[in-house]
Amino acid sequence: MALTNPYCSLNELKAALRITDSVDDTLLELSIDAASRQIDGYTERQFYPTTATRIFSPQSPYICEIDDLSSITTLKTSSQVDGNFDVTWAASDYQLEPLNNLNGGLYTPYTRIRAVGDFLFPEFPYYGINQEATVQVTGTWGFATVPHDVKQAAIILSMRQFKRYDSPLGVAGFGDIGAMRVTRVDPDVQALLEPYVKARLA
Repeated sequence: MALTNPYCSLNELKAALRITDSVDDTLLELSIDAASRQIDGYTERQFYPTTATRIFSPQSPYICEIDDLSSITTLKTSSQVDGNFDVTWAASDYQLEPLNNLNGGLYTPYTRIRAVGDFLFPEFPYYGINQEATVQVTGTWGFATVPHDVKQAAIILSMRQFKRYDSPLGVAGFGDIGAMRVTRVDPDVQALLEPYVKARLA
């Protein structure tokens, strides 16, 4: 099977498992795909690049929070409530943040756009709440490259998923004190991914 936006390669997983043949390649690739998408769900973000046009509602006339953005092609806004994005911004009209792609000492894509100069993000409130998507961004979303700790987490999680075929009922084996069960959360995977989990305000 073909891997879809994997966070580690088949060869990396086979090296970690000390596997030299190709007998289980299909199951190994399935484990990689499942682990990669599980990481997406846990962190609420994607670590592979994809080019697309997306729309957003600004938080204020000065700030618009966006999905993870690696690079921007065009920024447009609406001049009126008609669903058309008819105002194209120049690069000097906005600032991508966090500055220098750094947040807490780690590389991060851009997650905010700040209006600068004379430009403001349009807001068309509905009963006092800004619900209108007035900002359109075309660019490359996600991370430019998969971070090393995400790759490591993907390898560990893929190994874990592949080994689950040996313990279909959740029992990894038996020891002196009885059955040894597979734990729900791998603490190493959790520690590797924790800095990338999106913070949600209550």
